Amino acid sequence: MPSDPARPSLQESHFHAAGPQESGFPDGGGAAGAAEFDRMWGDLAGIGRHPGTGGYRRFAWTREDADLREWFAGAAAARGLDLVEDRAGNLWAWWGDPDAEPGVVLGSHLDSVPDGGAFDGPLGVVSALAAVDALRARGFTPARPLGVAMFGDEEGARFGVACAGSRLITGALAPDRARALTDGAGVSMAEALARAGRDPTRLGRDDEALRRVAAFVELHVEQGRGLGQENRAGPGSAVAVGTGIWPHGRWRIELPGEANHAGTTALDDRYDPMIAYASAVLAARGAAAWHDALATCGKVVVEPNGVNAVPSRVTAWLDARAPRADRARAVVEEVAGVVQVHGGTVTEESWTDRTVFDSGLTARVAGVLGSPPRLATGAGHDAGILAAAGVPTAMLFVRNPTGVSHAPSEHAERDDCLAGVAALADVAADLAGPEPARTQETGLAHRSPPGCGPGFPGAGAGRSRRVP
Repeated sequence: MPSDPARPSLQESHFHAAGPQESGFPDGGGAAGAAEFDRMWGDLAGIGRHPGTGGYRRFAWTREDADLREWFAGAAAARGLDLVEDRAGNLWAWWGDPDAEPGVVLGSHLDSVPDGGAFDGPLGVVSALAAVDALRARGFTPARPLGVAMFGDEEGARFGVACAGSRLITGALAPDRARALTDGAGVSMAEALARAGRDPTRLGRDDEALRRVAAFVELHVEQGRGLGQENRAGPGSAVAVGTGIWPHGRWRIELPGEANHAGTTALDDRYDPMIAYASAVLAARGAAAWHDALATCGKVVVEPNGVNAVPSRVTAWLDARAPRADRARAVVEEVAGVVQVHGGTVTEESWTDRTVFDSGLTARVAGVLGSPPRLATGAGHDAGILAAAGVPTAMLFVRNPTGVSHAPSEHAERDDCLAGVAALADVAADLAGPEPARTQETGLAHRSPPGCGPGFPGAGAGRSRRVP
């Protein structure tokens, strides 16, 4: 009988049984910590998994999203953490009171791209909770609050804007624009929020939530083979420290045409936007190669989408990324030139400039971990949005043996994942531990985000709400 791709295998949900010596946890965490990691991973394995592809479809403000939020709330409650939902619907689980003193936050997201893999996002959330468990097993008590965050709508798979949850609370995404965004079925974000029991008018910058964060450390599965290349001379490190994120953005391409009969319209008489789109795709590939950038045309909507009809309109999206902003924008400029020749338009939907993570925090994290490899990434993350808003931020990457991501075959070895948990716990212990010098070395002093000082207009408006 063929295997059911919707049913998690032992490797996918619980990896393999490991003894205490290979758990990746320091003394005192051991087998119990690894078993709890496995249990959490197994709990998430079936949520939003498509029965045909085996990939995950976990989109914002859907039934699957609600199930993920319920799981996170239960995990927080099981650990006695205080759960808070901010104005954008991001969830924060706190060990200690961040209103008394800003805290150190770990975490990531649980949503996915269409038919995404199991590790992108969830590895960071599960590892953060497992790190809390590991710290408690050591008898650690934080000297400042320690939080675990679950950001919403990081992938932007439903409404088209990546990192919508973090963009909203930092003010990088205007609430009116967010409410008006629509999915493929024409449902607006405002309507989706209302259906999920949220008040769409609460969307907006959340200065209260930001003031609670002294530093953010996001663990994420590596998306690429940078660690494999770093380790080509030997087994090497399972964990790397992130240095920054490439500039990247999304653009919408609209190409007009004229609907007509596929069997009776001569080729010379056609106004076919698919031909123009094909030219744009080839232009994107050529420009990316020339400018040492990356360009992807991965989503297209064809109208009327009939096999025997010449299309009347093509709407498509271009994703462009590069180590430098001018290279990415050069790609878009060349594609726009081709599109305009065919009477179309290119509209920017999102842009994130080059992000460099806090140098002091990154150096401290690397020092705690014994100077592991350092990697930049072309993938966007909530950590990048917070960093751009002035929050001291760092990232850890867990080795991905194939480099595949945003696909069902995305994978990380269990031992590497547990090594990531141990690394994250060590970092959290250092940053949240009782060391007076840390505020000078890492910028973890009491802080207000830019524009959020006393008397800032609107400060405190639309307060985050505690979740019972």
